[in-house]
Amino acid sequence: MKIKLSIKNLNVSFASAKALKDVSLDIFEHEILSIIGPANSGKTTLLSTLNRMLDRVHGCVMTGGIDMDGTDIAHTTDVAALRRRVGMVYATPIPLPMTIRQNILFGPKLVRRVDHDEAEALIEKTLKASFLWDEVKDRLDSSALRLSGGQQQRLCISRTLALNPEVILFDEPCSGLDPISTAKVEDAMKELKKGHTLVLVTNNTKQAARVGDRTAFLLMGELVEVDQTNIIFTKPSDKRTEDYVTGKFG
Repeated sequence: MKIKLSIKNLNVSFASAKALKDVSLDIFEHEILSIIGPANSGKTTLLSTLNRMLDRVHGCVMTGGIDMDGTDIAHTTDVAALRRRVGMVYATPIPLPMTIRQNILFGPKLVRRVDHDEAEALIEKTLKASFLWDEVKDRLDSSALRLSGGQQQRLCISRTLALNPEVILFDEPCSGLDPISTAKVEDAMKELKKGHTLVLVTNNTKQAARVGDRTAFLLMGELVEVDQTNIIFTKPSDKRTEDYVTGKFG
């Protein structure tokens, strides 16, 4: 499989606290990589290095390398371009206070002119990709704030897709959703990996087992192991991984 992202000897510190410790990890094209671990293990920190969101955190120091398609992104100066290539979906859906249609077109219209036909095609394509089209196709000009929590999260996925990112980062995307909405988001993720690379941070080990092609286990900033998901959950090589996935701590 082709390596999409390569993380090499990554260290991240906030003031005197070390959040990531010498993490090295390859992420393959068109896979879903699940990242699991207890609270404060560095999962979200690792995710945030991939689109340089840590640049906004005062006092954060990062060393090591991150390559995307063989090109250094850890030190690129064109961070805006990087974030168009690496989209992110957060735990809490935050639709913009405008219509469903305007939410999806907001990003593309910031970077280029979008004519009517392209806009309509983009809206339909991205909403279908997030399994939301059938639910909202007759009310595209209504406020996105009127959608349910699960629908808002899928709209945020569509909004991210509108910029056609190569990589999509998911930070606990189902933490506040009911089981039905969670299943729809997971279905969307499985379809999205056909055209994108996905990285999922989740505290829900069952979710990681359901959707992840591979799973990485982080503990206190250390990458304990990464392997095929079925191996991580049935025959992990490290006792700490076994203890975590069997619920002995967390």
